Amino acid sequence: MPLPTRIVDSHQHVNWHKRDAVGLIADMDAHGIAYSWLLNWCLGPAEFESADYQPYLNPFVLTEGNSHPGIPMSELLGARDRFPRRFHLGYCPNPLWKNAPKLLEVAHEMHGVRICGEWKYRQLFDDPRSLEIFRVAGSLKMPVVLHLDMPYLRNAEGKAEYQPLWFGGTVANLERALEACPDTVFVGHAPGFWREISGDAGQDSRQYPEGPVTPGGHVARLFDTYPHLHADLSAGSGRTALARDPKNAIAFVTRYADRLLFGRDYYEQKLHDFLQTLPLAREVVEKIYWQNAERLVPAPTR
Repeated sequence: MPLPTRIVDSHQHVNWHKRDAVGLIADMDAHGIAYSWLLNWCLGPAEFESADYQPYLNPFVLTEGNSHPGIPMSELLGARDRFPRRFHLGYCPNPLWKNAPKLLEVAHEMHGVRICGEWKYRQLFDDPRSLEIFRVAGSLKMPVVLHLDMPYLRNAEGKAEYQPLWFGGTVANLERALEACPDTVFVGHAPGFWREISGDAGQDSRQYPEGPVTPGGHVARLFDTYPHLHADLSAGSGRTALARDPKNAIAFVTRYADRLLFGRDYYEQKLHDFLQTLPLAREVVEKIYWQNAERLVPAPTR
């Protein structure tokens, strides 16, 4: 695969995995990343059910009551104001908050937020309160970055087993949101989304399935049906979905080159290293690494 002439990281966070803004910029420079989409993550009571995330977040904002706001907007603003040409800001309010759609409008107008995300809530994508946020995002030309983790997976005995750390619902909930918001660009992300690259996902008990991709996967069907659906390849989920079947990965990435975004979610090069093993055409590489991101949101100019 030819090296890209430019790299945009479409899924990143700050004060995350032990790196502040200076550490993030140093990492971006080390890997030739022009700029990143810097996303927030609001942890409400429903999302903060365990301390599993605490070691990856900023301990400075942990309260005495052992609650944590996640990655609040204030931390993003501090990073962007210090390095204005290196970040686009993402923000998505909790759908349960009063006037949440208005908060998104204010963030866009007051702080120049250009992405709605990361949407990562223990709430259904097609809940009316979620749809209202998505529609406002569409009216403001803000792509919505969605985190999908399934509420149920098949266990070894083939029975549906509840997953307490679910986000968004199922692929069916996602599809209903796509139908309800045709003017909004959605960016799928996370294990619950990428496991659906394979037609046998419904029978697989693993959060990160392995092995050959079988025909009939929902991801391809949704791409073919809904032109406003995109996806980022960030974290382990996107890379695993491709690396489990390299031959399928070549065909998939080539076919959907206009829909896929390079992203990392944290600080590693595994996705880039894997993509380097694929014999992809230069035009495909450029679309995935930066052109698609800049088509959705032009590069920062501050």
